[in-house]
Amino acid sequence: LLGTETASTVSSRGVYKFPAVLAKDKQYPDNQSSSYDLEACRWSQIPDIEFAAQDDLPYALGEFVWTGFDYLGEPTPYDEKWPSHSSYFGIIDLAGQPKDRYYLYRARWNAAQPTVHLLPHWTWPGREGQNTPVFCYTNAASAELFVNGKSQGRQTKAAAGATDPQTRYRLQWKDVVYQPGTIKVVAYDAQGKTIGTEEVRTAGSPHHIKLVADRPQLTADGEDLAYVTARVEDAQGNLCPDATQQLHFTVSGAGKFRAVGNGDATNLEPFQQPQMHAFQGQLVAIVQASEAAGLLKLQATAEGLKAGELQLKTGKK
Repeated sequence: LLGTETASTVSSRGVYKFPAVLAKDKQYPDNQSSSYDLEACRWSQIPDIEFAAQDDLPYALGEFVWTGFDYLGEPTPYDEKWPSHSSYFGIIDLAGQPKDRYYLYRARWNAAQPTVHLLPHWTWPGREGQNTPVFCYTNAASAELFVNGKSQGRQTKAAAGATDPQTRYRLQWKDVVYQPGTIKVVAYDAQGKTIGTEEVRTAGSPHHIKLVADRPQLTADGEDLAYVTARVEDAQGNLCPDATQQLHFTVSGAGKFRAVGNGDATNLEPFQQPQMHAFQGQLVAIVQASEAAGLLKLQATAEGLKAGELQLKTGKK
């Protein structure tokens, strides 16, 4: 059997809800879903349950996940809760940004390259001293978590047949107490060799906008597009995960502005206008090359932040 619409887990990029527990059709006042990836619909499952079925059932051939990308319409579990108007099912959000769940699937599907992804973000003013679970999505066999240099223990993935499928496919430290600073995970293969690390730091006040394009050069054909991620960062370059400033975009030179999106299923700002509020500190702008070769210049500004600037070369094939 081939699963053609599996999982249908729901989540909002960069949003985390407490307590981090399994839930069906869970709703919150802000119309978002938790990126701990433990929430699904009454008729669907979290990825780990689907993974276990694929691994344990000899007649299971594979799966197509619902869905790869978020899409306009079907805002389950907020079908009747305005202003939600796009899906929460995507592994990647409506703006093309990967959610945490992307790395859970990457860890399973891409054995050729190490995956080590840590969540949640670590900027929680007001949660000091409170339980804040930490998960690691990795294709490593085990990992050790550190909070401000202090070990929180080493977790190892459970073997096939474990009662809780989550323990087979994700590493979880459920009793971490939040304190500002740095969380770090060190991942190990089955032989105990380090395959990768990741750190997440507490962010300071928003300081500047950083622009990151998906490519350094465009074809000057009047059609080629670049997708530019705009990040609101602190002075040290850490993403500010609660930043919501409205960013304004200006394009000059060999190209033009085409669209912008932030991945927020509740956001009603038009995609076609050159401004939008950041969602969880980020959004994506799309620029298009003209038919004349040269330099496309993109600037992003916001009140109280140092502007971000980017130049892309455009040329003929």
